[in-house]
Amino acid sequence: MYSSRFLLCLLGLLLSAGVPTGAVIAQSQRTQPVLPKDTLRLELSLDHLPAGLNARPAIPADSPLTAERVALGRLLFFDPMLSENNTVACASCHQPRHGFASPDAGAIGIRGQVGQRNAPSLLNRAYGTRFFWDGRAGSLEEQALKPIANRKELGSSVAAVIKKLRGSAEYVEKFQQAFAEEGVKVVNEKNLGKALASFERTLLLGDSPIDQFRASNASALSDAERQGLWLYESRGRCWRCHRGHNFSDESFHNTGVSWGKRPADLGRFDVSGQEEDIGKFKTPTLRGVSLTAPYMHDGSVKTLRDVVQFYNRGCVKNPNLDPIIQPLGFSDADVDHLVAFLEALSRTSDPMSVLLDVTSEGRPPAKPDEEK
Repeated sequence: MYSSRFLLCLLGLLLSAGVPTGAVIAQSQRTQPVLPKDTLRLELSLDHLPAGLNARPAIPADSPLTAERVALGRLLFFDPMLSENNTVACASCHQPRHGFASPDAGAIGIRGQVGQRNAPSLLNRAYGTRFFWDGRAGSLEEQALKPIANRKELGSSVAAVIKKLRGSAEYVEKFQQAFAEEGVKVVNEKNLGKALASFERTLLLGDSPIDQFRASNASALSDAERQGLWLYESRGRCWRCHRGHNFSDESFHNTGVSWGKRPADLGRFDVSGQEEDIGKFKTPTLRGVSLTAPYMHDGSVKTLRDVVQFYNRGCVKNPNLDPIIQPLGFSDADVDHLVAFLEALSRTSDPMSVLLDVTSEGRPPAKPDEEK
C-alpha cells in the first residue's frame, strides 16, 4: 500500500504547473537519427591522465584496458550494426562533436522515436559509480548493453547483435584479438559490453583553464571566469552537488525538473522503490558542459544561462525538493560570471584530448565490412 506522501508526490508530478506536456518532443528539431562519423584522433591513449583529474579511473579486474579492446569498442560505438535495422549507432545519441551527448531534448533513436530523456555526455563516465539518469546500471559494461535492447534506442536485442557480429569475419577476428585468452566463443554478450566500456573509459576531459588556475597559473582565467569560480565555491553552493575533480558527487537529487509533466518520470524511485527517491536524478559532471546543450534529464533547459537562472530561482518547489536548494539571489552580472566559469571548465588545452578531430594525425580506422 502506497503512503499518502507517495500519492501526493505522484499527484504533483501529474498535475502541478510546469512545462507543458509534449514540450520535450517539440524541442527536437530532427525526426530521424544521425550517424556521426568517427573523427576522433587516430590513437586514443590508454594511460594519459588530463591535468586536473587527480586519479586514474578504476578499471575492473575482469575488464582490463587494452589497445585491442579499445579499438574494437570504438568500431562498435560508431557501427549501426548494433541496431535492429542498421540505422542507429551508439554515436547517434552520444555525438563526439556534441561532447558525446545528444543535441536533442529527447534522444532520437530507431525509426525516429523520441525518448523521454536526454542522452547525457559520456565524458569522464569512467569515474562513474552508477549509470543512466536513474542509476539503473552499476557498471559501464552493463550500461553499454542496455540501449541495444531499448525499443526507442537501438531497438534490437543483445542476442540478435551477437548473431550479426558472429556473421562478420572481420569482427570475429577483432574479438579474437581482443579476447584471445577467453577461448573460442569470444563474440558474446560479456565481451561486447567489455569492448564498448573499454572505449568509453578513454573519453577523459580535463586540463581546463580552471585546472590551470588552480595549479597556480593566475593568468589562465579572465576576470569574469575567476569571479564565476568564486561564486561556484561560495554563494552559488554549486560544489555541494558538483564537487571533486570531476565536478559531480555521483549521487541523485530532486531539483523539480519535469515536475508536473506527463507522462510522469519518477527518476531514481523506479530503480530503488524508495519514496524519498521520487523525482531524483543523477548529478552530471560539469566538465564539457558548454558542449552538451540542452540540459537536465529531460532536455527542457536550452542554455547554460537558463540553467543558472533555474537554480537562481531555487528550482521548482515540490514535496521532495532537495533541502540544500535555496534561491541564490544572483544579479545578472553574477549569472554571467557563473556561465563564464562553466564555459571555461569546458575548454581544454590538453594535446591528447579525445575531443580533437583528426587532422594531421591521420584518418580514423576503417569500419569492418558487414556480411549480410
